[in-house]
Amino acid sequence: MRTRTLATPFVDVLMLIVLLVLSGATPALAQRLPATATPEHYDLAFTVDLHHARFEGTETIRIQVNEPTPRVVLNAIGLTFKDVTMAAGGGRAQQAAVSLDEQGQTATLTVPHPLAKGPAEIRIQYSGILNDKLRGFYLSRSKEGRYAVTQFESTDARRAFPCFDEPALKATFAVTLVVDRADTAISNGTVVSDTNGPQRSQHTVKFATSPKMSSYLVAMAVGRFECLEGGAEGVPIRICATPDKKELGHLALESVQQILKFYNSYFAIKYPFHKLDVVAVPDFAAGAMENTAAIFYRETDLLADAKTASRSVRKEIASILAHEMAHQWFGDLVTMKWWDDIWLNEGFATWMANHPLAAWKPEWNVPVDEALESQTALNLDALRSTRPIHDKVETPAEIEEAFDAIAYQKGAAVLRMIEAYVGAETFKKGVNAYLQAHAYGNATSQDFWTAVAETSGKPVDRIMPTFVNQPGSPLVDVSFACAGGTTQVTLAQERFFLDPELLKAGSSDRWQVPVCLKTSGQQSVTCDVPSGSHQTIAVATAGCVPWVFANAGARGYYRTAYAPEALKAMAPHVEDALSAPERLSLLGDEWALVRAGRHTVAEYLTLASGFGRERTSGVLGLVTGGFRFIHEYLTTGATRARFEAFTRALLRPSYDEVGFASASGDTDDRRALRAALLGTLGTTGGDPESVAASRAALDRALGGGRPLDASVADAIVRVAAQHGDAKLYDALMAAADRVTSPDEHYRYLYAVADFQDPALIDRALQYSRSPQLRSQDTAIYLGRFFDNEAARSRAWSFLKQHWAELESKIAISWGDVNLVSSLASFCDAGTRDDIRTFFTEHKLPTAARTLDQTIERINNCIELRDKQTPTLTAWLATR
Repeated sequence: MRTRTLATPFVDVLMLIVLLVLSGATPALAQRLPATATPEHYDLAFTVDLHHARFEGTETIRIQVNEPTPRVVLNAIGLTFKDVTMAAGGGRAQQAAVSLDEQGQTATLTVPHPLAKGPAEIRIQYSGILNDKLRGFYLSRSKEGRYAVTQFESTDARRAFPCFDEPALKATFAVTLVVDRADTAISNGTVVSDTNGPQRSQHTVKFATSPKMSSYLVAMAVGRFECLEGGAEGVPIRICATPDKKELGHLALESVQQILKFYNSYFAIKYPFHKLDVVAVPDFAAGAMENTAAIFYRETDLLADAKTASRSVRKEIASILAHEMAHQWFGDLVTMKWWDDIWLNEGFATWMANHPLAAWKPEWNVPVDEALESQTALNLDALRSTRPIHDKVETPAEIEEAFDAIAYQKGAAVLRMIEAYVGAETFKKGVNAYLQAHAYGNATSQDFWTAVAETSGKPVDRIMPTFVNQPGSPLVDVSFACAGGTTQVTLAQERFFLDPELLKAGSSDRWQVPVCLKTSGQQSVTCDVPSGSHQTIAVATAGCVPWVFANAGARGYYRTAYAPEALKAMAPHVEDALSAPERLSLLGDEWALVRAGRHTVAEYLTLASGFGRERTSGVLGLVTGGFRFIHEYLTTGATRARFEAFTRALLRPSYDEVGFASASGDTDDRRALRAALLGTLGTTGGDPESVAASRAALDRALGGGRPLDASVADAIVRVAAQHGDAKLYDALMAAADRVTSPDEHYRYLYAVADFQDPALIDRALQYSRSPQLRSQDTAIYLGRFFDNEAARSRAWSFLKQHWAELESKIAISWGDVNLVSSLASFCDAGTRDDIRTFFTEHKLPTAARTLDQTIERINNCIELRDKQTPTLTAWLATR
């Protein structure tokens, strides 16, 4: 599953990737189904009534009774049972009594005479509602009409049909949908038959039986869908959407075909299902969901105008497709045994998604994106309130909160590190051995690292547990000296904490870290796996070297720390001796050390000052993200203008070189670089020329003139909005309502949160109460106001005042985690305490850990501001 993300004001420098969690349910007590019975096959038939937002269900489950028992326990919630029978071994059916446990989300079926050990059959007639919570079987709306859609991960298949709703309890599924004649029906299988009836206004669609899979992967979609058709590797492919958006699916179709070809060449098991449908849904909580052979999406993450889409939009569409398609192997074919190993699904899909993109579009600089993913995970892992990759979870709330950057980005980063350590081809063999051993079944973390250890002959089974089973990440202190004409590098290891007091206190945690060193003039890389607190490595070079970089390729999952003199020796060679991912890693580590009190903001800015001519947009974005944080939180009224002048002086030469307008010979990265420079100069840099040019271009485009260059459109709109007036506000809202392309709609809609005028901020906040704002977008929309220094306090007051009205909209689209994370933008003790008090009184069960992390980040910001503001003032005085 790919989840929606929310940008914060670089609380951790990077965009904080916040994973959305389906919320709104009463948290169940920790429980699992008893092992008295296991499912083998489900026959599911649904009669869907879109007009009345309800459905009738008929279900037959073939089970294996593992011991004589008069009762079988299933998961079920929100369903009305009408008739239930159970029969063993072809014997006479017995009427079953049904006992519901709403707290445990179960239904206990009891018959007068025990079922014998062996095969048995359960038949259930029931009904349910198409809810408005974007979970289970729910109702979605668009201008084209009503739709019924499913979203079952993690624990919501039980809202559509009684089932054994645990990932290890796999079975086959045969689905039949009775729907209105004008509606299309989509499910996991291919269509076996489509016949008129049973009513004149209906038709009945039967789908082929699925392979063995977990209940959360069952999918159904009903409504007026139209599809683009294609194929690759003999697999039929469809991109489906509402009729008005069908033609926006061409980019996705091209991407799916390319990605499927790559995966069929990488995996020993070819695409394991008979077709692939990719469906854009008007209302969808996650970014996308990897239902077996029927991937469901938010429209904005799948659909775009092929004629105008920017590189970032094309790349995002391809990236999410690659992630969800990777799940067809990692998650659907082989599924984790329990949710404590969710990283086996999400970390693997995040890691794998980059491979087809890098092969297909090398100009997209995918290795830089991978380095950014690692930084995102490291930022979260530096908190006291982080968790291990493999973490105990039991309740639905605990399960859903496990879909975070630890499962996704940290899981992927650890896999990249091991891939680099054993070699790409060897790692590929290990991955395929793991998939072949557990196809159509379930697996654990140990199953994976055992497969790679056996394939590679390296101690992967000793390295990976130290990263998977304990929280946090290592900080590797790097020092070196010359002895006998050889450079001796000493590596000292400790756990990295963002909290300076925790870092100073130290920790007994240790990792087996594959560290790879590169030095000036060295043609090869030296790698070792130091496991203790200290280890010295001799670098194979002729003579002594002036500097050592201790994360060659930026593939290691650890922070590095260098002495100031070592950084000074490295700085002149950063641009030519370090790759873009390595430069990004160095900058990210240095900023983290500032946050942790080990280095000063002056040392960071001295290093960052050498990046004014940086040509890779992803690296420059990390630099300017740090600048934004410093500008907002560490400057004072007396120093802000001076810092803005420093920013302009550093970046304006590069901006003047690339220019405001694109040229015919521009590469994609030059266009992305232009956007990064313009966005920073127009906001953090306070550059009047950039502001004026952005406003003029936006006014012209909104007035029907030359459209915005897609590559810089986001930057132009945000710069103009930050300096905008009521006329621009009205024009943006009108444009958001008028455009058909989802990326344009959200570009204009979310920009209204960037205005500085209090009256316009209040108008924009009131829009969150409007039925025009989809529930799936409410938390993301409100979160944008916390990203705006001028709107932050007003937004918090507004949220508290209208919580009773907004809570239901925030809670249904994974917004609780998203919203609580956005509150980390605050940097004062008063609001911190108010946030803690408010959410103690208004509990959000699936955001409990997220709240702890938000409080921890606010505390770090307060301490950083107190300690580093005088240092920044002194540094600026010397410029």
